[in-house]
Amino acid sequence: MTGYSRMRRTTPMLLLVALLLLSTLGACTLGGAASTPTTASPPPAPTNISGAAASAIVATPVGAATRSAVGGDVGATPGTPPAGVGGPILTAPSRTTRPTPRGEQGLTLALGSAELTFDPALVRDANSSFLARQLFRGLVRLDDDLNAVPDLAERIAISDDGQTYTFTLRANAVFHDGKAIDATAVKYSLERATDPALVGGRGAQLPGATYLGDILGAQDKLAGRAATLQGVRATDARTVEIRLDAPKAYFLMKLSYPVSSIVDEANVRAGGNAWARKANGSGPFILDRVTADQLGLRRFERFYAGAPTLERVTILYGQAAGSPMNLYEGGRIDFTRVPISSADRVLVENSPLRAELTVTPSLSLTYIGFNVTVPPYDDPAVRRAFVQAINRERLATVSLEGKAAQAAGIVPPTMPGGPWLGQPLPYDLAAARAALASSRYGGAASLPRASIYGVGGTLAVTLRKVYARDLGVPLEVVSVDWPEYLEGLSARAYPAFEITWIADYPDPENFLALLFRTGSGENHTGYSNPEVDRLLAAAAGERDPARRRALYLDAQRIILDDAVIIPAYHSIDYTLVKPHVKGLPLTPLGVLELDGAWIER
Repeated sequence: MTGYSRMRRTTPMLLLVALLLLSTLGACTLGGAASTPTTASPPPAPTNISGAAASAIVATPVGAATRSAVGGDVGATPGTPPAGVGGPILTAPSRTTRPTPRGEQGLTLALGSAELTFDPALVRDANSSFLARQLFRGLVRLDDDLNAVPDLAERIAISDDGQTYTFTLRANAVFHDGKAIDATAVKYSLERATDPALVGGRGAQLPGATYLGDILGAQDKLAGRAATLQGVRATDARTVEIRLDAPKAYFLMKLSYPVSSIVDEANVRAGGNAWARKANGSGPFILDRVTADQLGLRRFERFYAGAPTLERVTILYGQAAGSPMNLYEGGRIDFTRVPISSADRVLVENSPLRAELTVTPSLSLTYIGFNVTVPPYDDPAVRRAFVQAINRERLATVSLEGKAAQAAGIVPPTMPGGPWLGQPLPYDLAAARAALASSRYGGAASLPRASIYGVGGTLAVTLRKVYARDLGVPLEVVSVDWPEYLEGLSARAYPAFEITWIADYPDPENFLALLFRTGSGENHTGYSNPEVDRLLAAAAGERDPARRRALYLDAQRIILDDAVIIPAYHSIDYTLVKPHVKGLPLTPLGVLELDGAWIER
C-alpha cells in the first residue's frame, strides 16, 4: 500500500505507498477486535529493532503475527493444514472478547487524505483501504494477529496441489438491503476488479492486477483479451471455485485486500461513476452521510458476524482532519497517530498522554526509488553513487530523532518468517564519488538533471542538501498533489520518487515481488532482472518456509546490489487511543476494522 499517509497499496494496495504523512492517522489501514490497547512498562527490546527505536516498543506485540510466517498458518481452525499444502480451512474461530459497552456508542477519527476512493476496485492508498474495509467485505480477512481467515466465506477447501480454492459462502451473508450475497456476486466482483474498462483500458494499472493477478486467466482479462475470469467459477449458489495459474503460498493473504470486496452488481450498474457513495455494501457499516470534509457511518444490523457495537462512526477528512494531534488533545477525535515531532512530549514519564500511547513497529519501508529506464538513473554507477552518498544511520537516528528503525534491507525486520536482514550498499563518500566519475557521464558536471518527486516528504529534501554538498549534484525536488502522485507512479512518470510502502499482508512477497518483479503494477522503478524474477517465482510456490525464506533473501540481495532504491527506514507507529475506546487492536498494519470496537465510559 502506498502511503504518505500510508500507502498498503493497495491494495493491495498499491499497496502503493506514498510519502508518510506523519501528522495524520496516515492510513492507519484501520483491524479487527480483540483486546483493549494498553500501555505497559517497556519489555525487552525485540532483537530485530535497532537503536533508540527498540527501546520505545511498549505495547502492541509484533510477535503475535508470527503464526502467519512464510508458508505457515493462515488462521485455520487448529489442526487444519496451512494454505498451499492441501486440506480444508474451517470457519475462523469466533472472537473471544465480549464487549461491555457503556454510554453512547459513537467513534470519531480523522483521515488525512483530502481525496478518498469509495470504490474498492480502485483503492490505492491506506486511508481509502480503511474506509473500504468498513463498507465492504470479501471472502477472506486478516484477523487481529494478521492471519488470513474466512470472512464472507464460512469454509475454504484447498486442493492438494495448492492451486484450487473452494469457498463456501455463509448462509447469513447479505448486502445492506438484505439481498443474499451469493456465488454470482462473488464472480461478478472479481471480474469487475480485473476489468480494464475501469481505468480506460489500462488494466495493468488496476489494483486488481496486483492482488488478483495470480488467478488463472487474470492476465488475459486485464489485457482485454477475455471477457470473463477463467479461473473463477460459481458452482452453485453458495460455492465459488478459484483456480490459480500456479500454487501461491500467499494467495489467501492477498485475497484479504479490499480490491476483492463483494459488491452488488445491480447497485453498481444503476449508480454510475458515483455508485459507491450510495453503496449497497457487504460490510459491517453503512455509508450514511457524505459532506465535503466528513463521512458518517452507521452500523449494519444484519452483518453476518453480528451488528457492530458501535452505532455510528464519524470520519473527518480533508481540511477538517488537519492537525490531528490538536483534535485528539481537544477531545474531538478518539484516536490518532502521533507525528515524530510530538513523540517526545508524549513519551516522557510525566506526560498525561503516555498512558494512552501504544508503540508498534510498522510493516513498512520508506525509500527513494529510481526509475532505472530514465537518465541519469538508467546508469547503475549513478545509482550506486546516490546510494553510497547517504548516511542512512544518521538519517534514522538524527533526522528522525530515533523514532524509526534504520532499514537494513527491503523487507521489514518484524516481518514474520525472518530474520530478513539485507546488505544495502554502505555509506562511503569516496566510493560514491568514484562511482559517479566512472559513470558514462564522467561526473557531476555532465550529469543530466536529476529530480525526485513526492508529496511533501522530507527525505528528498535531505538528499538534495547532501548531494549538492558532497557530490556537486543539483537535485530537483518536485512536490505534487496526492491524486496526481498516484497517477504518476502508476504511469512510471517519475525519474525518482520518495515513497512509504506499507504492507497489505504480512508476507515478504508484498515487498519484493510487488515492488520489483518484472511487469508488476506496483513496480514503479521499471526494474527488470531475470534472476530476481526466477527467484520470486520459485518462492511464490515454495511450501517449505526455510527454502522460501532463502529464495526471498537471495532476491533481496540482488535488488540491493543493483542499487534500485535507497532503503531509508521502517516506521514505528505511535498511536494515542482514548481510554473509553475498547476493542481496537493496533496491528503492524495499523487499524484494519472497527466492527469489534466499543465505547465504555
